[in-house]
Amino acid sequence: MAEESDGPAPAPRSGRAQSRRDEFEARAHATADDLRAQFEVRRAQIEATNERIEARAGRNLFAATAIGLGLGALLLLSLMVLKELFMLFAGALVAFTAFELASALRFAGRNVPRLPTVLAAVAAVPVAFYLGADGKWYAALAGIAFVALWRTVELVRPSHRGSAIDFWRDIVGGTLVQVYIPFMAGFAVLLTAQDGGERWVLAFIITVVAADIGAYATGLSFGRHKMAPHISPGKTWEGLAGAVVATQVAGILLTVLLLDRPWWVGVIFGLTMIFTATIGDLTESLIKRDLGIKDISTWLPGHGGFLDRLDSILPSAAGAWVLFYLFG
Repeated sequence: MAEESDGPAPAPRSGRAQSRRDEFEARAHATADDLRAQFEVRRAQIEATNERIEARAGRNLFAATAIGLGLGALLLLSLMVLKELFMLFAGALVAFTAFELASALRFAGRNVPRLPTVLAAVAAVPVAFYLGADGKWYAALAGIAFVALWRTVELVRPSHRGSAIDFWRDIVGGTLVQVYIPFMAGFAVLLTAQDGGERWVLAFIITVVAADIGAYATGLSFGRHKMAPHISPGKTWEGLAGAVVATQVAGILLTVLLLDRPWWVGVIFGLTMIFTATIGDLTESLIKRDLGIKDISTWLPGHGGFLDRLDSILPSAAGAWVLFYLFG
């Protein structure tokens, strides 16, 4: 009998397998192309939305959110792990903020020496942490004197001389930096050093951030009536109302759950924070208006500078210290 040949049989199976692979690859490419197209559409929509928000609110929402989350994570880590870490965190913020405010003053014509300004500001942080309230006051006075003396010694150089009025304006500018930044920030450092004080620091910062978010969202959606058009044209009474509601909710929840105090203390806490945060915000806006600038610096995308982020927090630290003294 003749033997049957099995040579040609594998060819059809190989052809079908190749066909299936080609079909699978075609579908995979089509799916990938479809996903890329959808991604591009979504990205365009997000960018368009962000541009509309930025045009109305004056800042990049996504960059601001990312920076805020990063700083918040560092803050939480420093407060909850080791208090000394918060001292380092606060020292870094104080250094950058003092430098950028001194630089902004120099841009406006005030000869504020930056090196002694930063050195005095940073030195005030450990003094407040380890030596308490008395040390904090002495550090503030010493810092003001140190910067003023440095500016006085600079008069030996002809390029640093000017009229007597200009000299005293420089002294006032250096004093402003020391009082506005390291002295105010020292209340948060002083509070952190107390037993349980880190919870109060966390509570007041979260409440101030809630005020900012409430004002931002409400003002963006419903803002019609300007609150202080000559100082800060973007702030509205509707935004302030949203900030009040946000601080009350955050203040009561944090006071009860985090600080273990009665709810009515939370009401006082929220009202204090919205008052100090608003004063701080308007104060920085007034400084920027007088200097003729939009942001203190451009170091933080979506925020401007460090002072643009800390303007409400700095005076609120003093308010939180008073509340801790009364109820803590």
